[in-house]
Amino acid sequence: MSLFNAPSRRQIDTALAVLRVVLGVTFILHGGQKLFVYGFAGVTGAFGQMGIPAPGFFGPFVALVEFFGGIAITLGLLTRLAALGVGATMVVAILTVHLKQGFFNPGGVEFPLSLLASALSLVIAGAGAYSLDAVIAKRLAGNAVTNEVPVRERQRRAA
Repeated sequence: MSLFNAPSRRQIDTALAVLRVVLGVTFILHGGQKLFVYGFAGVTGAFGQMGIPAPGFFGPFVALVEFFGGIAITLGLLTRLAALGVGATMVVAILTVHLKQGFFNPGGVEFPLSLLASALSLVIAGAGAYSLDAVIAKRLAGNAVTNEVPVRERQRRAA
């Protein structure tokens, strides 16, 4: 592997898989903490104290998006949609909580900004070949080809 050559498709797909698993597990753990440690009531209370509007709705909503979005990202299932969802939660977290605490941890934008950048990378690039999205895409492409054959055959016979 050269430092200056463009990566191969396999290297890109491997990098996307690594990114997906790390980002997905991070959100599974954060969402799981909100769901199973703090519970909806605890998350609602925390969101209220942070000044997030409609905490009774957004607290549980964010917990579910992070947990199930993390699972979807890890598996590479509906990756772009899941990454958009968790990325949106990071934008809100940055703007409402972390920005006023500066850049560095603890409390600053450093960590949520990294998560946002990772999520946006998956929104842009997709899941890669080592994902359920790729399996579904192959099946759909195969069905499209299979479904076209009878139409072509009917057209040939009609001519």
